[in-house]
Amino acid sequence: MSPAPTVLVLGGLGFIGRNFVPYLYENKLASEIRVVDKSLLITANLNPKQKEAFDNVEVKQKDLVDPASIREVFTREDDSSYDYVFNLAAETKYSQSERIYEERVYLLSVRNAEEAARRKVKCFVELSTAEIYQSDKNPSKEDEKIKPWTIIAKYKHKAEEKLKTIEGLNLVILRPVVIYGTGATMGLVPRIVCGRIYQYTKEEMKFLWAKDLKINTVHITDVVRAMWHITTWYEENEKANKGTLIYNLADQGNTDQEKINKHISNIFNIQTGFHGTITSNFAQLHLDNTTDEINDKHMRPWATLLRRNRIKNTPLSPYLDKELLYNNALSVDGTKITKETGFEYEVPQITDEKIQEMIDDFIVLNLWPVND
Repeated sequence: MSPAPTVLVLGGLGFIGRNFVPYLYENKLASEIRVVDKSLLITANLNPKQKEAFDNVEVKQKDLVDPASIREVFTREDDSSYDYVFNLAAETKYSQSERIYEERVYLLSVRNAEEAARRKVKCFVELSTAEIYQSDKNPSKEDEKIKPWTIIAKYKHKAEEKLKTIEGLNLVILRPVVIYGTGATMGLVPRIVCGRIYQYTKEEMKFLWAKDLKINTVHITDVVRAMWHITTWYEENEKANKGTLIYNLADQGNTDQEKINKHISNIFNIQTGFHGTITSNFAQLHLDNTTDEINDKHMRPWATLLRRNRIKNTPLSPYLDKELLYNNALSVDGTKITKETGFEYEVPQITDEKIQEMIDDFIVLNLWPVND
């Protein structure tokens, strides 16, 4: 039997990485795991399961834009190449300057991919985003119109296009929709935090736009499983040097605002609703003011809850960026990876239980206000 593959995880302390590394470790899938991130391990809010995994792999703090650092993290003790490289590193905060995204999304991906090609890595997996597709209520497939509707997505797509041209790069691009699950701090989390706030204020929680606005989802368990599945399938089926492969990641639940609100309503026992088209269109015309008003309305009671529960630091926030308040549908067909590679999703749709798992994990880490 050949030895297990060696793995390099770039940006491994983020949401996806802190789930992917334990998956590799617990299932003994890799003979060597190196994790690289700009953050220090000691500053990461890891739960016990994640902490055990990271305590048993190599973790380096490095700037993954800097060429010298990139060469160092790709260099193993015997100077051989890693078998698989997973690029999870990118700036994820919205509404930053385009210069930041140029450097920390585009250049980061390109420089690390070029190093992977130079070292003849067997498979380089680039985590992109489904926000690159044109907003449409009909599910987008991998070959459909590209029209990024966030600045991050714009630079993710720019990186994708450049990576496709790198000679010798064995490239797989994964385009997930909204990822949720243990360890998330963005995506659905601000809405879940809002649910806790409205439980406290005893008011109805209402969001902009209609109930059928698509916000498709995929659970983190399926994302990390798909990442590993695609690399082993890629190698076993001898896909190297045969062109770039692209796959969407989306569950079969066709999640929309109504479904998300229903789960939040069930968990917090609150009333939920929507402002509708007329009010939402007016809000969009004055989006800067609308964003400030919405965030001010939510941040004050959230701060009160944190103070009463003696929580001084938490990455959780109800803050909603204006880029995410536009009427943009995220509707994606995630079945190609199943049809072509045999991958099967384990979490077919979002449930109350899966959201509650996220909250329970926040409570364990003392990041969530339990008491009013």
